[in-house]
Amino acid sequence: MSTRGLVEARSFQEPVSGHSDSFDSQLEFSALKALSLRSLVSLFQEEEKLFSGCATLTEGGFHREGTSRKRTMIALLGLQRLAEAGGAQPFDLASIRDAVLEDTSWVCSVGDLGLLTWFTAVCVPERLGRLFNEFDFGKALDAYSDGRQARTVGLAWFLAGIGHARLACPGTLPDMTDIAVDTYHMLQDNQGEGGIFGHIAFPRLVQRPFYNRLGTFADQIHAIYGLTTFARAFQIEEPLASALACANSVCALQGEMGQWWFLYDKRTSRVVNPYPVISHHQDGTAPAGLLALGDATGRSFHKPILKGLSWIAGANELGKNLRNLDQGFIWDSIGPSSRITNYVQAVLSFLSISYAVQGKKLSIRYEARPDHFGWLLYALARFGAPNATMAAKAASTHGCANQCA
Repeated sequence: MSTRGLVEARSFQEPVSGHSDSFDSQLEFSALKALSLRSLVSLFQEEEKLFSGCATLTEGGFHREGTSRKRTMIALLGLQRLAEAGGAQPFDLASIRDAVLEDTSWVCSVGDLGLLTWFTAVCVPERLGRLFNEFDFGKALDAYSDGRQARTVGLAWFLAGIGHARLACPGTLPDMTDIAVDTYHMLQDNQGEGGIFGHIAFPRLVQRPFYNRLGTFADQIHAIYGLTTFARAFQIEEPLASALACANSVCALQGEMGQWWFLYDKRTSRVVNPYPVISHHQDGTAPAGLLALGDATGRSFHKPILKGLSWIAGANELGKNLRNLDQGFIWDSIGPSSRITNYVQAVLSFLSISYAVQGKKLSIRYEARPDHFGWLLYALARFGAPNATMAAKAASTHGCANQCA
């Protein structure tokens, strides 16, 4: 099918609301949002008007990294969704947006450009014209290495960015049909028959021979979101079939405790390496991707989403709540205490040998990142009654901010 033929051949039905009152009431969404705001307050660097890339709990206290524009953009995507849903928040979003956009020299991949476009379309759509003048979108897939190698997350973010730009400013921006469909075809080529996406189509390094066969959960969920946004923006249904195939596969492979596992094999549609189980997938990216797909198709993914959220709250391998109210964070992940355990798990999985990691070999990674809380807000901001006191509580609670180095 020709590039434009894909867009012209299939009609698209209007999205169907995929959430219900019962979904709203099953978990304390307002509490999750309040904790996310508190975490973001602790991670904010007032001087630079940006968020720290990461805060780590060490024996000597908290260590806070330097700022990150990419992670700040994801945090702002969530804060913007919260504002649109009627929720208050303690930040001057305009000043943070200006700080993010004053420098675009960090854009060094097609995924970076996609994220920047996505952010601009959602948060400051009036600046999209300037962005399209600054970057040559038509040549982006060839200009950046992740485009040439067809890396799944990069392609998915680029597709999502173009889709959001088209939705934000229909008919007023340069026509992105050709490059969007080319990106879609490249992304589709990364998908196995069982619906699972590989990490990369064209690995250039000899030591990475399985990169076109294996894919992380991030590859799966961002592909789902990118395909869904593309379908909505260009009013076509075909990409939704690919997104549904992937969603059905990862949901079927979800752990008994709601774990979204780490690494998958697209040839066999099996989990290759379960750990680490990452918190921002459990309460952020998985809900964001699956809810978007549910809205577009009318298919409910509420049950697996709620299981994933319960894992955060203590229904996990260690029986520990990853929400730390004292410090005001949700911790990063649960995974093997040693890399050797991780490698053994992956090798045995390839040999189709079952191997269960014992709880005593697992530990919590005591880190927190602003993109985690951005994804959570982006996914869940519309659920739960808006709470006007959340911002005040977050602003007045410094948590670990004063202890961070």
